[in-house]
Amino acid sequence: MTADTANDSAMSEGLLELCEIIRSELSAHLVSFDVAFGELNLRVKREGLIDVLRFLHDDSRMHFISIIDICGVDYPAREERFDVVYHLLSPRQNERVRISVATDEKTPIPSATQVYIGADWFEREAYDMYGILFTGHPDLRRLLTDYGFDGHPMRKDFPLTGYAEVRYDDEKKRVVYEPVSLRQEFRNFDYESPWEGTDYVLPGDEKTSR
Repeated sequence: MTADTANDSAMSEGLLELCEIIRSELSAHLVSFDVAFGELNLRVKREGLIDVLRFLHDDSRMHFISIIDICGVDYPAREERFDVVYHLLSPRQNERVRISVATDEKTPIPSATQVYIGADWFEREAYDMYGILFTGHPDLRRLLTDYGFDGHPMRKDFPLTGYAEVRYDDEKKRVVYEPVSLRQEFRNFDYESPWEGTDYVLPGDEKTSR
C-alpha cells in the first residue's frame, strides 16, 4: 500500500482522522491509497470491494451512505483495460471518497447493489457503454442503447460510425438494422475551395459589388 503523506499537512482534521481509520481497517483490501484535491482515493482489490463499501457505508465513523456515481474508464493498452470508479459522499463527515477497481472484459465485479441500491442504473450504464460485467446485479441489461445494439460505444476502440445504422423501412413497415454506409449525398458539399469562393451568389452578396 502506498500513501501520499506529503498531503497530510494540507488535510482537514476530519479528513486526516478518516484516513487513519481507513489505513488501519482496510489495508488488506487496498492496492493504493492517497488524497488529492481534498478527496480520498482508494484503489481496491476486486475481491475486497464489497467489504470496503460495506465498511464505508455502515461504520459510524465513516457513514458514506450516498452513492453519487459509478462510471467506467477504458485503458485499451492495459491487460485489465477497465477501471470502475465509485464516488461516495458522507453527509455526516462532509467528505467524499473515490474508489477504483480494475477488471478486464471477461472478469465480473461484485455488484454494489447489495450495499447501495442506487448503484442499479449506474452499473447498467457501465455495462451498456463499456461491457463491464457485474455479478449479483438484479437486472443487468442495456440502459441507453437499443435492444439490438452491437458493441459498447464508450470503448476507445469502438468505431466512430458504429457497426450498424437504424432506419424505418416504409416497405417493411418496421425499424431495420443495416451496415453503416456513408451516403455520397451527405458528403457532396455544394461549394468550391473556400479561398476561391463559390460560383453562385450567396444570400446577401447581391448587395455588394465583386
